[in-house]
Amino acid sequence: MRDRGAGFRFAVHGLGSAVLAFLLLPILAVVPASFNHGTFIRIPPETWSLRWYQRFFADPEWLSSLWTSFEVAVIATVLSVLLGTSAALGLARVGGRLRATLTGLVLAPMIVPVVVTAVALYYIGRYWGLTGTMLGLAVAHVLMCLPFVVLNVGVSLRGLDPTWLRAAEGLGASPARVFLTVTMPTILPGLFGGAVFSLITSFDEVVMSIFLAGIRAKTLPVKMWETVRLEFSPVLSVASTLLIVLTVVLFGLFRLADRRAQP
Repeated sequence: MRDRGAGFRFAVHGLGSAVLAFLLLPILAVVPASFNHGTFIRIPPETWSLRWYQRFFADPEWLSSLWTSFEVAVIATVLSVLLGTSAALGLARVGGRLRATLTGLVLAPMIVPVVVTAVALYYIGRYWGLTGTMLGLAVAHVLMCLPFVVLNVGVSLRGLDPTWLRAAEGLGASPARVFLTVTMPTILPGLFGGAVFSLITSFDEVVMSIFLAGIRAKTLPVKMWETVRLEFSPVLSVASTLLIVLTVVLFGLFRLADRRAQP
């Protein structure tokens, strides 16, 4: 029986590894493609070179779009963490159908097709003059990032014992002190996780950014989309590699912080 169980686990792990390889290897193929020396992408490259990295960092348009993505992602992340934490704390205090309804509204951006949300935001952005501005992009990205913060903080709040809050209040602590000394340390992993997901989601968002971006606010994914439509050069692989590296680094930091937060 043990041999059968071990064989079954081996088969399941092997199948899972094959599926992950099927999904990830095409994505990771852009990394060696970014080191091509020629103008045509070859995998593996015939001649390894940093030519297209130099082209990327020497082009003001690419650098401008990269910096815009960072600025929009940071603004969207900060707003999402503030609003999402407040929403998660509020949802934890209600119950029944009201909580289910409010949770559904908060998670709606994850369910509604992005293009539908983008069209609606484009109409509202034109009315308020936010189309083509960094603020308009950041506010739009908040809608996509907010559910991740609410979900992560909500999971962390489940580990918060209500008696701790009552004990702190009974000892004379103010609501602000209770939050900083009791609630905040408990939900800190959820805050960090929500911030990581928000930063990655905002940095990678392309559909909504295409509708709302302009000359003054063009993110890196939008620049990549425009380049794909005009030409296909290895510099696109450089931009894709940077996105992959950013994602891996952020998730690595999240896992490290999560392990340190565990008792």
